[in-house]
Amino acid sequence: MGQGYVGLPVAMQAVVRGYSVIGYDVDDVRVKRLNVGESYVEDVSDSVLQDALATGRYRATTAERDCAGFDIAVITVPTPLRDGIPDLSYIEASAHTLGRYLRPGATVVLESTTYPGTTEELVKPILEEMSGLLAGPDFHLGYSPERIDPGNPTWTFINTPKVVSGIDAASLAAVDGFYSSLVERTVPVAGTKEAELTKLLENTFRHVNIALVNELAMFAGDLGIDVWSAIDAASSKPFGYMRFTPGPGVGGHCLPIDPSYLSWRVRRSLGHTFRFVELANDVNDHMPDYVVRRLTYGLNRRRKAVNGSRILLLGLAYKRNTSDSRESPSRLVAERLVALGADIRAVDTHVALGVLPAGIELVSLTAEELRQADAVIMLTDHSDFDLDLVAAHAAYVLDTRRVVPAADHVEYL
Repeated sequence: MGQGYVGLPVAMQAVVRGYSVIGYDVDDVRVKRLNVGESYVEDVSDSVLQDALATGRYRATTAERDCAGFDIAVITVPTPLRDGIPDLSYIEASAHTLGRYLRPGATVVLESTTYPGTTEELVKPILEEMSGLLAGPDFHLGYSPERIDPGNPTWTFINTPKVVSGIDAASLAAVDGFYSSLVERTVPVAGTKEAELTKLLENTFRHVNIALVNELAMFAGDLGIDVWSAIDAASSKPFGYMRFTPGPGVGGHCLPIDPSYLSWRVRRSLGHTFRFVELANDVNDHMPDYVVRRLTYGLNRRRKAVNGSRILLLGLAYKRNTSDSRESPSRLVAERLVALGADIRAVDTHVALGVLPAGIELVSLTAEELRQADAVIMLTDHSDFDLDLVAAHAAYVLDTRRVVPAADHVEYL
Protein backbone atom coordinates (compact mmCIF):
# COMPACT_ATOMS: atom_id res chain seq x y z
CA MET A 1 0.00 0.00 0.00
CA GLY A 2 1.93 3.01 -1.33
CA GLN A 3 4.74 2.87 -3.90
CA GLY A 4 6.91 5.79 -2.84
CA TYR A 5 10.45 5.94 -1.51
CA VAL A 6 9.55 3.41 1.23
CA GLY A 7 7.08 1.09 -0.46
CA LEU A 8 8.82 0.62 -3.79
CA PRO A 9 12.12 -0.69 -2.33
CA VAL A 10 10.15 -3.14 -0.18
CA ALA A 11 8.22 -4.29 -3.24
CA MET A 12 11.37 -4.75 -5.33
CA GLN A 13 13.16 -6.79 -2.68
CA ALA A 14 10.07 -8.94 -2.15
CA VAL A 15 10.05 -9.76 -5.87
CA VAL A 16 13.75 -10.66 -5.73
CA ARG A 17 13.01 -13.05 -2.85
CA GLY A 18 10.29 -14.82 -4.82
CA TYR A 19 7.08 -13.14 -3.69
CA SER A 20 4.31 -12.14 -6.07
CA VAL A 21 3.75 -8.45 -5.41
CA ILE A 22 0.96 -5.99 -6.11
CA GLY A 23 2.10 -2.38 -5.74
CA TYR A 24 -1.05 -0.45 -4.84
CA ASP A 25 -1.00 3.35 -5.14
CA VAL A 26 -3.71 5.95 -5.60
CA ASP A 27 -1.56 8.04 -7.97
CA ASP A 28 -2.47 7.00 -11.52
CA VAL A 29 0.57 8.74 -13.04
CA ARG A 30 2.92 6.88 -10.72
CA VAL A 31 1.30 3.55 -11.51
CA LYS A 32 1.56 4.10 -15.25
CA ARG A 33 5.24 4.98 -14.95
CA LEU A 34 5.94 1.91 -12.84
CA ASN A 35 4.21 -0.46 -15.24
CA VAL A 36 6.38 0.74 -18.15
CA GLY A 37 9.55 0.34 -16.11
CA GLU A 38 10.16 3.98 -15.27
CA SER A 39 11.20 4.54 -11.66
CA TYR A 40 10.81 7.88 -9.85
CA VAL A 41 12.64 6.68 -6.71
CA GLU A 42 16.41 7.23 -6.71
CA ASP A 43 17.10 4.07 -4.72
CA VAL A 44 15.29 1.92 -7.31
CA SER A 45 16.83 2.10 -10.79
CA ASP A 46 14.86 1.61 -13.99
CA SER A 47 16.73 -1.64 -14.57
CA VAL A 48 15.75 -3.05 -11.17
CA LEU A 49 12.12 -2.15 -11.80
CA GLN A 50 12.23 -3.61 -15.30
CA ASP A 51 13.73 -6.85 -13.97
CA ALA A 52 10.88 -7.07 -11.46
CA LEU A 53 8.30 -6.55 -14.20
CA ALA A 54 9.99 -9.16 -16.37
CA THR A 55 9.46 -11.84 -13.70
CA GLY A 56 5.71 -11.43 -14.05
CA ARG A 57 5.51 -11.21 -10.26
CA TYR A 58 5.19 -7.44 -9.93
CA ARG A 59 2.43 -5.14 -11.08
CA ALA A 60 1.42 -1.66 -9.97
CA THR A 61 -2.25 -0.80 -9.76
CA THR A 62 -4.80 1.78 -8.61
CA ALA A 63 -7.62 -0.79 -8.54
CA GLU A 64 -8.66 -1.83 -5.04
CA ARG A 65 -9.89 -5.20 -6.27
CA ASP A 66 -6.29 -6.14 -7.07
CA CYS A 67 -5.63 -6.22 -3.32
CA ALA A 68 -7.77 -9.35 -3.02
CA GLY A 69 -6.05 -12.57 -2.05
CA PHE A 70 -3.09 -11.10 -0.21
CA ASP A 71 -1.13 -13.11 2.34
CA ILE A 72 0.94 -10.13 3.53
CA ALA A 73 0.10 -6.45 3.24
CA VAL A 74 2.55 -3.66 4.05
CA ILE A 75 1.22 -0.13 4.58
CA THR A 76 3.79 2.49 3.51
CA VAL A 77 1.65 5.58 2.99
CA PRO A 78 2.41 9.21 3.99
CA THR A 79 1.54 10.61 7.42
CA PRO A 80 1.75 14.40 7.07
CA LEU A 81 1.00 17.06 9.66
CA ARG A 82 -1.99 19.35 9.08
CA ASP A 83 -1.80 22.50 11.19
CA GLY A 84 0.35 20.65 13.72
CA ILE A 85 -2.06 17.69 13.97
CA PRO A 86 -1.18 14.21 12.61
CA ASP A 87 -3.09 13.37 9.44
CA LEU A 88 -3.67 9.63 9.47
CA SER A 89 -6.25 9.64 6.67
CA TYR A 90 -3.95 7.67 4.32
CA ILE A 91 -3.44 4.99 6.95
CA GLU A 92 -7.18 4.87 7.63
CA ALA A 93 -7.97 4.55 3.92
CA SER A 94 -5.42 1.74 3.56
CA ALA A 95 -6.87 -0.13 6.52
CA HIS A 96 -10.41 0.18 5.14
CA THR A 97 -9.27 -1.15 1.77
CA LEU A 98 -7.30 -4.04 3.23
CA GLY A 99 -10.10 -4.88 5.65
CA ARG A 100 -12.43 -5.59 2.74
CA TYR A 101 -10.06 -8.27 1.44
CA LEU A 102 -8.57 -9.57 4.70
CA ARG A 103 -8.58 -13.36 5.03
CA PRO A 104 -7.89 -15.64 8.02
CA GLY A 105 -4.15 -16.23 8.43
CA ALA A 106 -3.07 -13.09 6.58
CA THR A 107 -0.59 -10.55 7.98
CA VAL A 108 -0.85 -6.76 7.93
CA VAL A 109 2.16 -4.59 8.77
CA LEU A 110 2.19 -0.83 9.21
CA GLU A 111 5.46 0.92 8.27
CA SER A 112 4.26 4.53 8.11
CA THR A 113 5.75 6.78 10.79
CA THR A 114 3.18 7.68 13.41
CA TYR A 115 2.59 8.14 17.13
CA PRO A 116 2.75 5.22 19.59
CA GLY A 117 -0.57 3.42 19.70
CA THR A 118 -1.64 3.85 16.08
CA THR A 119 -1.38 0.17 15.13
CA GLU A 120 -3.52 -1.10 18.00
CA GLU A 121 -5.84 1.89 18.49
CA LEU A 122 -6.53 2.87 14.87
CA VAL A 123 -5.53 0.19 12.36
CA LYS A 124 -6.69 -2.84 14.37
CA PRO A 125 -10.31 -1.69 14.92
CA ILE A 126 -10.73 -0.72 11.26
CA LEU A 127 -9.40 -4.05 10.01
CA GLU A 128 -11.64 -5.95 12.44
CA GLU A 129 -14.74 -3.92 11.58
CA MET A 130 -14.25 -4.22 7.83
CA SER A 131 -13.37 -7.93 7.83
CA GLY A 132 -15.39 -9.33 10.72
CA LEU A 133 -12.17 -11.04 11.87
CA LEU A 134 -10.25 -10.62 15.12
CA ALA A 135 -6.64 -9.48 15.21
CA GLY A 136 -4.60 -12.20 16.87
CA PRO A 137 -6.91 -15.21 16.65
CA ASP A 138 -7.79 -14.70 12.97
CA PHE A 139 -5.05 -12.57 11.41
CA HIS A 140 -1.63 -11.18 12.29
CA LEU A 141 -0.92 -7.50 12.84
CA GLY A 142 2.36 -5.69 13.48
CA TYR A 143 4.44 -2.58 13.06
CA SER A 144 7.89 -2.18 11.50
CA PRO A 145 9.22 1.39 11.21
CA GLU A 146 10.74 2.33 7.88
CA ARG A 147 14.44 3.22 7.99
CA ILE A 148 14.98 4.20 4.37
CA ASP A 149 17.69 6.84 3.95
CA PRO A 150 17.21 8.15 0.38
CA GLY A 151 20.42 8.41 -1.60
CA ASN A 152 22.52 6.47 0.93
CA PRO A 153 24.60 3.93 -1.03
CA THR A 154 26.07 2.35 2.11
CA TRP A 155 23.01 1.63 4.24
CA THR A 156 20.15 0.29 2.15
CA PHE A 157 16.82 -1.38 2.88
CA ILE A 158 18.57 -4.76 2.80
CA ASN A 159 21.49 -4.20 5.20
CA THR A 160 19.87 -1.75 7.62
CA PRO A 161 18.60 -3.69 10.68
CA LYS A 162 14.78 -3.88 10.58
CA VAL A 163 12.82 -3.35 13.79
CA VAL A 164 9.79 -5.66 13.90
CA SER A 165 6.86 -6.09 16.27
CA GLY A 166 3.44 -7.68 16.61
CA ILE A 167 0.34 -7.37 18.76
CA ASP A 168 1.02 -10.88 20.11
CA ALA A 169 3.64 -13.60 19.84
CA ALA A 170 2.12 -15.16 16.72
CA SER A 171 1.93 -11.79 14.97
CA LEU A 172 5.53 -11.00 15.88
CA ALA A 173 6.61 -14.38 14.47
CA ALA A 174 4.74 -13.70 11.22
CA VAL A 175 6.12 -10.17 10.82
CA ASP A 176 9.64 -11.27 11.72
CA GLY A 177 9.44 -14.20 9.33
CA PHE A 178 8.45 -11.94 6.45
CA TYR A 179 11.16 -9.33 6.96
CA SER A 180 13.80 -11.96 7.75
CA SER A 181 13.26 -13.18 4.19
CA LEU A 182 13.97 -9.68 2.83
CA VAL A 183 16.73 -8.13 4.97
CA GLU A 184 19.95 -9.26 6.58
CA ARG A 185 18.91 -8.68 10.18
CA THR A 186 15.72 -8.06 12.14
CA VAL A 187 15.39 -6.55 15.63
CA PRO A 188 12.27 -7.84 17.43
CA VAL A 189 10.84 -5.56 20.13
CA ALA A 190 8.27 -6.08 22.89
CA GLY A 191 5.25 -4.57 21.17
CA THR A 192 3.95 -2.26 18.47
CA LYS A 193 4.04 0.83 20.70
CA GLU A 194 7.72 0.26 21.41
CA ALA A 195 8.39 -0.13 17.67
CA GLU A 196 6.42 3.04 16.90
CA LEU A 197 8.37 4.92 19.57
CA THR A 198 11.66 3.60 18.17
CA LYS A 199 11.19 5.49 14.91
CA LEU A 200 10.23 8.69 16.68
CA LEU A 201 13.18 8.36 19.07
CA GLU A 202 15.62 7.99 16.17
CA ASN A 203 14.41 11.10 14.38
CA THR A 204 13.88 13.18 17.51
CA PHE A 205 17.49 12.43 18.47
CA ARG A 206 18.68 13.78 15.12
CA HIS A 207 16.27 16.72 15.18
CA VAL A 208 17.36 17.88 18.64
CA ASN A 209 21.09 17.54 17.91
CA ILE A 210 20.80 19.36 14.59
CA ALA A 211 18.98 22.15 16.41
CA LEU A 212 21.81 22.26 18.94
CA VAL A 213 24.52 22.81 16.33
CA ASN A 214 22.32 25.19 14.35
CA GLU A 215 21.81 27.44 17.36
CA LEU A 216 25.49 27.08 18.24
CA ALA A 217 26.41 28.16 14.70
CA MET A 218 24.30 31.30 15.04
CA PHE A 219 25.87 32.27 18.36
CA ALA A 220 29.38 31.39 17.20
CA GLY A 221 28.92 33.58 14.14
CA ASP A 222 27.89 36.53 16.30
CA LEU A 223 30.89 35.91 18.56
CA GLY A 224 33.33 35.68 15.67
CA ILE A 225 34.14 32.02 16.33
CA ASP A 226 34.61 29.38 13.61
CA VAL A 227 32.02 26.78 14.64
CA TRP A 228 33.14 24.38 11.90
CA SER A 229 36.66 24.28 13.33
CA ALA A 230 35.22 23.50 16.75
CA ILE A 231 33.04 20.73 15.32
CA ASP A 232 36.05 19.22 13.53
CA ALA A 233 38.04 19.28 16.76
CA ALA A 234 35.23 17.77 18.82
CA SER A 235 34.81 15.03 16.21
CA SER A 236 38.31 13.78 16.99
CA LYS A 237 37.04 12.45 20.32
CA PRO A 238 36.56 8.70 19.91
CA PHE A 239 33.88 8.38 22.59
CA GLY A 240 30.98 10.34 24.04
CA TYR A 241 30.45 12.54 20.97
CA MET A 242 28.59 12.21 17.67
CA ARG A 243 29.15 14.62 14.82
CA PHE A 244 26.30 16.84 13.67
CA THR A 245 26.75 19.86 11.40
CA PRO A 246 24.78 23.08 10.85
CA GLY A 247 22.66 23.72 7.79
CA PRO A 248 19.85 25.87 6.39
CA GLY A 249 17.20 23.89 8.28
CA VAL A 250 15.67 20.43 8.13
CA GLY A 251 13.47 18.91 5.44
CA GLY A 252 11.91 15.78 4.07
CA HIS A 253 9.14 13.80 5.71
CA CYS A 254 11.03 12.76 8.83
CA LEU A 255 12.74 15.53 10.79
CA PRO A 256 10.26 18.38 10.33
CA ILE A 257 7.32 16.06 11.08
CA ASP A 258 8.11 12.90 13.07
CA PRO A 259 9.17 14.54 16.36
CA SER A 260 5.96 16.57 16.28
CA TYR A 261 3.99 13.30 16.25
CA LEU A 262 5.61 12.39 19.55
CA SER A 263 5.06 15.86 20.97
CA TRP A 264 1.40 15.78 19.90
CA ARG A 265 0.89 12.36 21.52
CA VAL A 266 2.48 13.49 24.81
CA ARG A 267 0.38 16.65 24.90
CA ARG A 268 -2.86 14.86 24.02
CA SER A 269 -2.42 11.87 26.34
CA LEU A 270 -0.51 13.37 29.26
CA GLY A 271 -1.17 17.09 29.02
CA HIS A 272 2.55 17.88 29.03
CA THR A 273 4.75 19.77 26.59
CA PHE A 274 7.68 17.87 25.08
CA ARG A 275 10.05 20.78 25.59
CA PHE A 276 13.04 19.38 23.69
CA VAL A 277 10.95 18.83 20.57
CA GLU A 278 9.25 22.21 20.78
CA LEU A 279 12.60 23.97 21.20
CA ALA A 280 14.19 22.00 18.35
CA ASN A 281 11.24 22.86 16.11
CA ASP A 282 11.64 26.53 16.94
CA VAL A 283 15.37 26.58 16.17
CA ASN A 284 15.25 24.53 12.98
CA ASP A 285 12.13 26.24 11.64
CA HIS A 286 13.91 29.61 11.82
CA MET A 287 17.15 28.56 10.13
CA PRO A 288 15.94 29.66 6.65
CA ASP A 289 15.31 33.12 8.14
CA TYR A 290 18.83 33.13 9.56
CA VAL A 291 20.28 32.19 6.15
CA VAL A 292 18.44 35.12 4.56
CA ARG A 293 19.66 37.41 7.33
CA ARG A 294 23.25 36.30 6.84
CA LEU A 295 22.95 36.86 3.10
CA THR A 296 21.52 40.33 3.73
CA TYR A 297 24.50 41.20 5.94
CA GLY A 298 26.90 39.84 3.33
CA LEU A 299 25.37 41.89 0.55
CA ASN A 300 25.28 45.00 2.77
CA ARG A 301 29.02 44.69 3.34
CA ARG A 302 29.37 44.78 -0.43
CA ARG A 303 27.11 47.87 -0.64
CA LYS A 304 24.26 45.92 -2.22
CA ALA A 305 20.64 45.32 -1.22
CA VAL A 306 18.71 42.06 -1.49
CA ASN A 307 16.05 43.93 -3.45
CA GLY A 308 17.15 43.82 -7.08
CA SER A 309 20.14 41.52 -6.50
CA ARG A 310 20.57 38.45 -8.66
CA ILE A 311 20.98 35.44 -6.38
CA LEU A 312 21.86 31.91 -7.45
CA LEU A 313 20.71 29.06 -5.21
CA LEU A 314 22.56 25.76 -5.38
CA GLY A 315 20.25 22.89 -4.44
CA LEU A 316 16.50 22.84 -3.86
CA ALA A 317 16.10 19.29 -2.53
CA TYR A 318 16.14 18.79 1.23
CA LYS A 319 18.98 16.25 0.97
CA ARG A 320 22.00 15.80 -1.25
CA ASN A 321 21.71 13.59 -4.32
CA THR A 322 17.92 13.19 -4.03
CA SER A 323 14.96 14.78 -5.81
CA ASP A 324 12.88 15.06 -2.65
CA SER A 325 11.96 18.69 -1.99
CA ARG A 326 9.31 18.02 0.65
CA GLU A 327 9.59 20.54 3.50
CA SER A 328 12.94 21.64 2.02
CA PRO A 329 14.51 24.65 3.75
CA SER A 330 15.85 25.67 0.34
CA ARG A 331 12.32 26.39 -0.81
CA LEU A 332 11.71 28.60 2.22
CA VAL A 333 14.93 30.52 1.60
CA ALA A 334 13.90 31.01 -2.04
CA GLU A 335 10.40 32.19 -1.14
CA ARG A 336 11.70 34.68 1.43
CA LEU A 337 14.23 36.12 -1.02
CA VAL A 338 11.60 36.47 -3.75
CA ALA A 339 9.39 38.30 -1.26
CA LEU A 340 12.29 40.71 -0.59
CA GLY A 341 12.56 41.52 -4.28
CA ALA A 342 15.54 39.39 -5.26
CA ASP A 343 15.99 37.97 -8.75
CA ILE A 344 16.30 34.24 -8.00
CA ARG A 345 17.79 31.50 -10.12
CA ALA A 346 18.45 27.95 -8.97
CA VAL A 347 20.55 24.96 -9.96
CA ASP A 348 19.32 21.45 -9.17
CA THR A 349 19.57 18.57 -11.64
CA HIS A 350 17.56 16.29 -9.35
CA VAL A 351 14.42 18.26 -8.54
CA ALA A 352 11.67 18.29 -11.19
CA LEU A 353 10.58 21.57 -12.78
CA GLY A 354 7.03 21.22 -11.51
CA VAL A 355 8.01 21.61 -7.85
CA LEU A 356 9.89 24.92 -8.18
CA PRO A 357 8.57 27.78 -6.05
CA ALA A 358 6.94 30.59 -8.00
CA GLY A 359 9.28 33.24 -9.37
CA ILE A 360 12.35 31.01 -9.68
CA GLU A 361 14.15 30.12 -12.89
CA LEU A 362 16.00 26.81 -13.12
CA VAL A 363 19.40 27.22 -14.80
CA SER A 364 22.61 25.26 -15.39
CA LEU A 365 25.71 25.72 -13.28
CA THR A 366 28.03 27.63 -15.62
CA ALA A 367 30.83 30.15 -15.18
CA GLU A 368 28.68 32.83 -16.81
CA GLU A 369 25.73 32.16 -14.48
CA LEU A 370 28.06 32.37 -11.48
CA ARG A 371 29.66 35.62 -12.68
CA GLN A 372 26.27 37.27 -13.23
CA ALA A 373 25.10 36.50 -9.68
CA ASP A 374 25.53 39.07 -6.93
CA ALA A 375 25.50 36.18 -4.46
CA VAL A 376 25.53 32.38 -4.54
CA ILE A 377 24.02 30.33 -1.71
CA MET A 378 25.05 26.70 -1.33
CA LEU A 379 21.98 25.04 0.20
CA THR A 380 22.07 21.38 -0.85
CA ASP A 381 25.49 19.93 -1.60
CA HIS A 382 24.70 17.59 -4.51
CA SER A 383 27.79 15.67 -5.59
CA ASP A 384 27.40 16.79 -9.22
CA PHE A 385 28.10 20.45 -8.35
CA ASP A 386 31.49 21.67 -9.58
CA LEU A 387 32.67 23.33 -6.38
CA ASP A 388 35.93 24.58 -7.86
CA LEU A 389 33.92 26.33 -10.59
CA VAL A 390 31.80 27.99 -7.90
CA ALA A 391 34.84 29.22 -5.98
CA ALA A 392 36.56 30.46 -9.13
CA HIS A 393 33.73 32.49 -10.67
CA ALA A 394 31.32 33.58 -7.93
CA ALA A 395 31.77 37.07 -6.47
CA TYR A 396 30.27 36.13 -3.09
CA VAL A 397 29.30 32.71 -1.72
CA LEU A 398 27.31 31.93 1.41
CA ASP A 399 27.95 28.24 1.96
CA THR A 400 25.57 26.61 4.46
CA ARG A 401 27.26 23.20 4.08
CA ARG A 402 30.97 24.12 4.15
CA VAL A 403 31.80 22.33 0.91
CA VAL A 404 32.98 25.17 -1.35
CA PRO A 405 36.79 25.62 -1.21
CA ALA A 406 37.82 28.33 1.26
CA ALA A 407 38.50 31.79 -0.16
CA ASP A 408 38.10 35.43 0.89
CA HIS A 409 34.76 35.66 -0.93
CA VAL A 410 33.41 32.38 0.52
CA GLU A 411 31.53 32.65 3.81
CA TYR A 412 30.45 29.60 5.82
CA LEU A 413 27.28 29.42 7.90
